[in-house]
Amino acid sequence: MANQTIRPLIEDAVKISMKTRDKETTSTLRMAISELKKEEIDKKIELEDEQVIQILQRMIKQRKDSYTQFSDAGRDELAEKEQNEINILSDFLPEQLSEEELAVIVEQVIKETDADGPQDMGKVMGSLKQRIHGNADMGLVSKIVKDNLTA
Repeated sequence: MANQTIRPLIEDAVKISMKTRDKETTSTLRMAISELKKEEIDKKIELEDEQVIQILQRMIKQRKDSYTQFSDAGRDELAEKEQNEINILSDFLPEQLSEEELAVIVEQVIKETDADGPQDMGKVMGSLKQRIHGNADMGLVSKIVKDNLTA
């Protein structure tokens, strides 16, 4: 049996949002469930929590990109909708590490891997991916690593 605890939470949240007539939450969570089902059908597997987290992070990243584009274009109502979807989806992710916590972990990994420049970024990121495991935005992690390796 696959390790699933997040998906049932999302499905329960859909039921609750339907009862409270929260259309935005309902549509966002239905979209997430649809994306999860699509992934299961495409890969012919039952998703585990780790894979669900990756899909949710991908959906959040897409919405962050859209938010930026809408904000830059002055479409505040659409930007606000994207931000609300980000907030709804983020509720189902594990606690995210702060920038300070990430900086400490990055420094440790750089020492452990004996990285001494930008050419070692792949080695550091590979090691970090295993350690952080869905608890941070990898774009932010990449920025911190880059800053540390070029300093």
